[in-house]
Amino acid sequence: MQAGLLDTYHRPVSSRQGVAWALSFVLFAAYVLLYFGGNPHRGFAWDPFQDLAMAVLPAKVASKWTVYGLAYTVAMVVGGAYFLRRHGNSRYQQVRTTVVVAVQVVLAFALPLLMQVFQGREYYFSYFWPLKIEYLYPSVILKQPFLILAWSFVGSLVAFPVLGYFLGKRFYCSWVCGCGGLANTAGEPFRHLSGKSARAWKVERLSIYSVLFVALLATAVVWVNWAIGRQHPEFSRFAFQVQEWYGFAIGGVWAGVFGVGLYPLMGTRVWCRFGCPMAALLGLVQKFGRFRITVKKDMCISCGNCSTYCEMGIDVRAYAMANLDVKRAACVGCGMCAHVCPRGVLKLENRPVRWKAGQAIRVYEVDL
Repeated sequence: MQAGLLDTYHRPVSSRQGVAWALSFVLFAAYVLLYFGGNPHRGFAWDPFQDLAMAVLPAKVASKWTVYGLAYTVAMVVGGAYFLRRHGNSRYQQVRTTVVVAVQVVLAFALPLLMQVFQGREYYFSYFWPLKIEYLYPSVILKQPFLILAWSFVGSLVAFPVLGYFLGKRFYCSWVCGCGGLANTAGEPFRHLSGKSARAWKVERLSIYSVLFVALLATAVVWVNWAIGRQHPEFSRFAFQVQEWYGFAIGGVWAGVFGVGLYPLMGTRVWCRFGCPMAALLGLVQKFGRFRITVKKDMCISCGNCSTYCEMGIDVRAYAMANLDVKRAACVGCGMCAHVCPRGVLKLENRPVRWKAGQAIRVYEVDL
């Protein structure tokens, strides 16, 4: 049986009741201690995650990031099992969930851990620039072996734009990325909490493209410093400040503290929707690419299941009622809107663009 919406809002943890606020507070506190613990000049001398790592892990991998990686991976495995119990009657969801969990276990946890044990330096093969922005910093990537260097550059600058054009951003955001993987597994009980209003859409566009611009600017500053920093020490100091600020504000506070801490209150794709520069970049490619969610004309009964289950805050129902294919930059192709549609109105497809007269109307001009 398809898991329906009847009990979605009846659970206190997934309906913004007191237990949801308490869980959000716990997540916030945990991420603040993780990112800023052991950092006296930021006011957090206590570092419980590092203390735990030192107590239970071998010396070579005794890092709080190993503890975090293990907890993150376990959360995805358990969350994936929970998700498949609810939605495992879909072949697409079975394969997608299995792949994203396997990528986390192998490429984002086990392989980096083995590299740290044998080489003393890890590399996360499932993360690319500009999401993992330091993977295009010269001081970081040029120290890696040639094959990893090629993996990073070709993946970020060549393969991803091409795949994004033909397959949409779903190939990464819903099948590979650990951020999206956690959202789609452990975050399943909260996906319906994403805001669907036109105002939320405006804030989303302003926020995510601002972060993308900052990421591009920070990368450019770092590369210029690599080229001329020795001759311009003042610029070099500025470049290091930019790196530190970006890592703190975007990589720590935005992606970690708020990105996961707001799960129980704003849904599971807060970071992906409002902050991820990779999602922004792939979304721009997707707008001009082949991927879209097609709509069977005049078949929507306006039940609203698709919009409710959209973790990216897209009002899919409005598109279906207007007989318009969904081709939003935000869409991560999770397929849940098609999965929960009782009439099979929606379908994920990759096909060339064929513009028709009137298709450019704004969906929010439709009477909602």
